Amino acid sequence: MSERLQQNNAIRNIAIIAHVDHGKTTLVDAMFRQSGLFRDNQDVDERVMDSMDLERERGITIAAKNCSVVWQDVKINIIDTPGHADFGGEVERALSMADGALLLVDASEGPLPQTRFVLEKTLAAGLTVIVVINKIDRKDARPEEILDKVYDLFIDLDASEEQLDFPYLYAIGRDGVAQKTPEEKGQNLHPLLDLIITAVPAPFFDPQAPFQMLVSDLGYSDYLGRLAIGRVANGKARHKDSLVCIGAGESHRPLKVSRLQTYSGVTLQEVETAEPGDIIVLSGIEEVQIGDTIATRDKPMALPRISVDEPTVSMRFTINASPLAGREGKLVQSSKIRERLVKETLRNVAIQMEETESRDVFLVKGRGEFQMAILIETMRREGFELTVGRPEVIYKYKDGERLEPIEHLYIDCDEAFMGIVTEKLSARKGQMANMINHGSGRVRLEFTIPARALIGYRDEFLTDTKGTGILNTYFEGYDSYRGDFPSRFTGSIVSDRQGQAVAYALFNLEPRGQLFIAPGDPVYEGMVFGEHNRANDINANPCKEKKLSNMRASGRDENVILSPVKPMTLERAIHFIREDEMVEVTPRSIRLRKAVLSAQGRYRQRPRD
Repeated sequence: MSERLQQNNAIRNIAIIAHVDHGKTTLVDAMFRQSGLFRDNQDVDERVMDSMDLERERGITIAAKNCSVVWQDVKINIIDTPGHADFGGEVERALSMADGALLLVDASEGPLPQTRFVLEKTLAAGLTVIVVINKIDRKDARPEEILDKVYDLFIDLDASEEQLDFPYLYAIGRDGVAQKTPEEKGQNLHPLLDLIITAVPAPFFDPQAPFQMLVSDLGYSDYLGRLAIGRVANGKARHKDSLVCIGAGESHRPLKVSRLQTYSGVTLQEVETAEPGDIIVLSGIEEVQIGDTIATRDKPMALPRISVDEPTVSMRFTINASPLAGREGKLVQSSKIRERLVKETLRNVAIQMEETESRDVFLVKGRGEFQMAILIETMRREGFELTVGRPEVIYKYKDGERLEPIEHLYIDCDEAFMGIVTEKLSARKGQMANMINHGSGRVRLEFTIPARALIGYRDEFLTDTKGTGILNTYFEGYDSYRGDFPSRFTGSIVSDRQGQAVAYALFNLEPRGQLFIAPGDPVYEGMVFGEHNRANDINANPCKEKKLSNMRASGRDENVILSPVKPMTLERAIHFIREDEMVEVTPRSIRLRKAVLSAQGRYRQRPRD
């Protein structure tokens, strides 16, 4: 079989992998410009590959995306992958289409946990890796030292002899420059584009095998319907071909190719035939899932399905049942929420959805609370109103013992904050694995810690380190349950009635804790509108007005000046809530509430001594 394999030298497929904010998307921009994709005078947005609003706002890659450039008559398909472990399902999908990978590492920060996560997947897939040390123009850049750290990481991840002998370049992605040594002055990215063509193997295919394509991604077009995206493993596909889709359990569904497209730059171009090794977009099939194989009808042969890591976090999604429901969103029904979540599971292999005993409640499982927050944020922007519960880790049981997901936590902070960070993490059952102090004023700490301990800790960490600390994690695996610990040491200030918040009432409640609402904001019974200084919850009236007396009018007297309210973000809300609380999410508002709204109902449910 291997003797008759051939290579398609006109194509290279390469995935770009990196930690968050190491300059991946900026480098792709420069590759577009220098490969002649854009005219010299063409007005082009920065970060072309960040197509989602959320990606542009946060400066991160969330969804794996494809594009292509042509260099020396060779088409280079570039697959942009996320750098965050919560979007690991996107990384696994992207790597299934690639023959090589471009590992981008910051010349100052070096390989970070997410670099380790994506590189581990790449080496396991047996891909050729090209290392690019980026941002060598930084004042604190240490390119040679970082290259040594990359070698150490490869050895640590059990890279093979061939993988350890990786080619490398130094780059300034923002300026579109790549060079062989840190000292020389690079002119352009030509050395990188040349290296991709020489180092990354051309895709192999069997010339005698029938057409096969593994579906690695899904898209949707209002005109064409469902789109199946993947790499042609063997054979050729033609426009209007009659094919078959092989699903899970070897189920066969016929399809006719209504349109065949390939990537040209960041846009799609219609073609008549697709070559082996090329990444194509097929339309003409409605029921298709990631991992399916599309093959010929006369010789249907399935390819190995894409496997992804199991989810570690679950969240409950339900309808918005508050008194303010239906005022701000246009999609409020449970059937619409269910439909949207099913669509997400088809598009994102790392997310799973399960129905519960209640027809209005859905259990969504994923890699981390950040991935969940992105899904909820996307839904609210689409016009959904929904309520979500606190993220809960998914436990496993082995021989009667409870196992929980453990994260490997890396912290970089000033020496002065080491005490408070260690104290907080120890209380959350964290165990220190390593500490590095170079005497530069900053220390690097490593902990193994339960995944549930990190829910809600990130905001606290930034406060403790005065915003100067860096926190990164990667999933280490399941280990024995480490015991209980309090998730929050403060209680909630809960509204006891419906109405509008009044400045006079809020001013008098300020000594009780931190408030989340401003005068004029709507409230209802059971809504959490502040954080109590003490551990217990209190019911309060935020609508209380100053009463008129026979001496003065109610609007007169001293001017009330309230402390500014920190806007409630989705991540902050998810991290803040307890088990008996929920987050109400609408296109315009994020509110916290008790699961049971009536004070009487909560009183009945409280545990008796």
